[in-house]
Amino acid sequence: MSITLILLVVVAVFVGALMKSMFGFGEAIVSMPLLALLPIPLQTSVSLIGLAGLTVATLTVFSGWRHVERAVLIRLAISTVVGIPAGLVLLHFAPAMLITSGLGIFLIAFGCYSFIKRMLSRAVERPVLNHRGWIIPFGFASGVLGSAYNFNGVPVVVYGTLRRWNPDRFRGTLQAHFLISGILVVTGHALGGLWTPESLIYYAYSLPAILIATALGVFLNKRIPAEKFERYLFIIIIVLGILLLVRWG
Repeated sequence: MSITLILLVVVAVFVGALMKSMFGFGEAIVSMPLLALLPIPLQTSVSLIGLAGLTVATLTVFSGWRHVERAVLIRLAISTVVGIPAGLVLLHFAPAMLITSGLGIFLIAFGCYSFIKRMLSRAVERPVLNHRGWIIPFGFASGVLGSAYNFNGVPVVVYGTLRRWNPDRFRGTLQAHFLISGILVVTGHALGGLWTPESLIYYAYSLPAILIATALGVFLNKRIPAEKFERYLFIIIIVLGILLLVRWG
């Protein structure tokens, strides 16, 4: 564990935490592929970003709590619990090459989807997926992606877009879900044996950067047009996905 490697890990965590505090999501989507390009085990990256994501969620959730759609949040939490073991099984038994390549494909698909989600949102005049049972598969996917990749927020982003949540409800419900699912995912990581001395050391080094990134992200969120920066974020996501596929191709 060299000083250079520690610094690179801290930078990757900082960038992800900054994205999440600015836009409400995006931490794992940015940090995980950056960490995957470094010579550290995938399980170490997963447990580190799980801890970092829970820290950011704890620091940011209270500002949007009054806008949370509580009924949806409860069903999300229950179905997320069911999905977490499936993600842990995938992480433990699937080859690292398969998981990392799948991560790259997922990043490219999500980045492309993000570009068209506003068009999709305008095209749908009414909310779709009105039946409350639709939240169950999205919550299950959140549990699987959360425990395997720390992407527990992505299914909720898709669901919120299709349900046409207003910005306050979208951000508030997403942040509350990050907190609840983050606790569940981190607990699953601990029980699943993903916590290692290495990941805890990286987290300790990264904690000051997480705090700074969270404060900076909240400051910038109030002063910079988020839509413009979201486009840049989605471009970066697609590029990182391509890099992962090239690396493992």
